[in-house]
Amino acid sequence: MNALLTPSAVPPLQNRPFFLLIAFRIQIVLAYQIVMVVVGWHIYDLTHDALSLGLIGLAEVIPYFCCALFAGYAIDHYSRRLFGVLASLVTCAYALVLAATTTNILHDHQSVWIYGAIASGGLARAFVGPTYNALFALILSRNQYARAAGLGSSIFQSGMVLGPALGGALVGWASMTIAYTVAASLALSAAITLLLLQVTEPPLAKPSPVFSSIGEGLRFVFSNQIILGAQALDMFAVLFGGAVAMLPAFIRDVFHYGPEGLGILRAAPAVGAILVGLVLAKYPPNKHAGHILMSAVAGFGICMIAFALATTFWIAALLLILSGVCDGFSVVMRTTIMQLVTPDAIRGRVAAINGIFIGSSNELGAFESGLAARLMGLIPSVIFGGLMTLVVVASAASLAPKLRQLDLENLH
Repeated sequence: MNALLTPSAVPPLQNRPFFLLIAFRIQIVLAYQIVMVVVGWHIYDLTHDALSLGLIGLAEVIPYFCCALFAGYAIDHYSRRLFGVLASLVTCAYALVLAATTTNILHDHQSVWIYGAIASGGLARAFVGPTYNALFALILSRNQYARAAGLGSSIFQSGMVLGPALGGALVGWASMTIAYTVAASLALSAAITLLLLQVTEPPLAKPSPVFSSIGEGLRFVFSNQIILGAQALDMFAVLFGGAVAMLPAFIRDVFHYGPEGLGILRAAPAVGAILVGLVLAKYPPNKHAGHILMSAVAGFGICMIAFALATTFWIAALLLILSGVCDGFSVVMRTTIMQLVTPDAIRGRVAAINGIFIGSSNELGAFESGLAARLMGLIPSVIFGGLMTLVVVASAASLAPKLRQLDLENLH
């Protein structure tokens, strides 16, 4: 047991370092979500092309993918807080660049500036997840991980609700410039919050050759069927099943709503995930975790198929809430598994690998959704993605029996 861990008797939210870590997380999530909902509206308003929405994901994932493993190495070998602060400041800067594209300052070549800013956001995001996960394990005891993961998921998903809703409202009632500026302010506040987090970090890992150190993290993940199976299951489900990137097209061309409607649909999955996170924080899913995880991912795919077939706005919103319920189970399960299985010395690298599996799949999924919508049409492409998610679940159940049969209580 790490001597720096807090006593298990202290509830997570009464642990000041954990409270500040959660505050950092929700602020950076709010900033990111506001930017994403506004930039989707911004780009589609300029191009009226579903593929241009997919290119937002591609612009973000390329630098993210290239930097994620190095980010994990840096966080394991240097200050865990430093890179989180720098990532928040970069997020602040690129939100201000996006704000400038809506004015005369950077009005020329808007698309180039927009995609360039999103690329810098991908670079920053590569450091956020490993920072959070490394500090999470440092300030909590192991028997608090499942409960704290549920709380963390609920608060994270609160940002996923409030961010899109706030972004859509700011665009509809004020302007894109104001929305981007609010996002920049939140990112700056996140940096300040992390600076206020007082925690004594353990001795950092002895510097070692970068690529051999990264290889250590990769070998750990790929030799562990449970953690690899959980990450791969979520990655391919999100890659094929996510429809969020196409919501601006659904709003304009199917449901005929404005930016406020986009904010509602973008926030809807997080509403379901919040409810699940609160339940799992009180009742951690220690038994039958593998079966619950796979059932949740299958339910997510079914919700995506039903969403594509929905003909009214509010039915679509309800189906997205249900998809969030399923995704909420998946997130809490995967987070808890990763925290319980991963040794302290390589948490940053494993979190970075997890980020590649999960984070890059969101952006690659956005590109896949845009390309599929161009080739198949908007609605058929989402149905296809949902069906592929069900195929992924069936494959995982067959190829990863240890994950399918997992009980979390056996990992404590």
